[in-house]
Amino acid sequence: MQIADAAGEFASHLTSERGFSANTVRGYATDLADLEGFARRRGDDDVSAITLDLLRDWLWHSSEKGLARATLARRTAAVRAFSGWLARQGSLPIDPALRLRAPKSHGTLPRVIPATGLDSILRGLEERAAEGAPAPLRDLAVVELLYASALRVSELCGLDVDDLDRERLTVTVTGKGNKQRVVPFGVPAARALDRYLQSGRHALVLEHTPALFLGERGGRLGVRSVHRLVAGLLQEVPGSGPAGPHTLRHTAATHLLDGGADLRAVQEMLGHASLGTTQIYTHVSSERLKRAYEQAHPRA
Repeated sequence: MQIADAAGEFASHLTSERGFSANTVRGYATDLADLEGFARRRGDDDVSAITLDLLRDWLWHSSEKGLARATLARRTAAVRAFSGWLARQGSLPIDPALRLRAPKSHGTLPRVIPATGLDSILRGLEERAAEGAPAPLRDLAVVELLYASALRVSELCGLDVDDLDRERLTVTVTGKGNKQRVVPFGVPAARALDRYLQSGRHALVLEHTPALFLGERGGRLGVRSVHRLVAGLLQEVPGSGPAGPHTLRHTAATHLLDGGADLRAVQEMLGHASLGTTQIYTHVSSERLKRAYEQAHPRA
């Protein structure tokens, strides 16, 4: 069997049997297509050509191209899952990726927007929404909910109107692996959502759809549109680093821990399978404390 054919079957397996998100499956498919091209250039694109040496050479070649550590780590995860599946299917006698090591992360901390910066962004959105135009009402509700509930952008775009519980101020979110969780949001987000639902959404909808957030053409609001919105807003905030919806998620998690929230509770809110993933935000908080100490303490 050729690698490309096997990769197609593997993608179907991830979607139908493992419940992986469309973004993860698309990322894995891109990685495996690159692996297939690398193997073909080496003279053999059959699955039997997948050996530990081939995988190591492919990752080394990827690193030489200057790919980010996070991308190399995802590529390692993709081929580990793929080769393990091939071995279980009987297409390979052994799993060649068992001894494959993922590159270590640089350990860079996520960007966090200060509360004053967020207040400025939200005030600007409120001013635009004051006239009652549908798109500004939607944009305010989007940003309020992203920050209030620390959602992934794909989770936000996948929300339906019925996912909101406006009495309990919670939203039911479908996260990675189709796992659902119930996440709270605050009064400012509730007000923005109410205004959008009462005065904005009906002006955007062109046909019946359960989607909560709608684009200019009446369909479900897309991830790219939200990214453009947030990136444009964050350009006005001093600081370097990523400027997208995930920055609001990082910021929300860090602000929760700064305010004394329990790490386990934040883990559940974010939908992290591992507590270790959530712990990066404790490092962010400690770094912020260290900077404040150095700036303010007379004996620092």
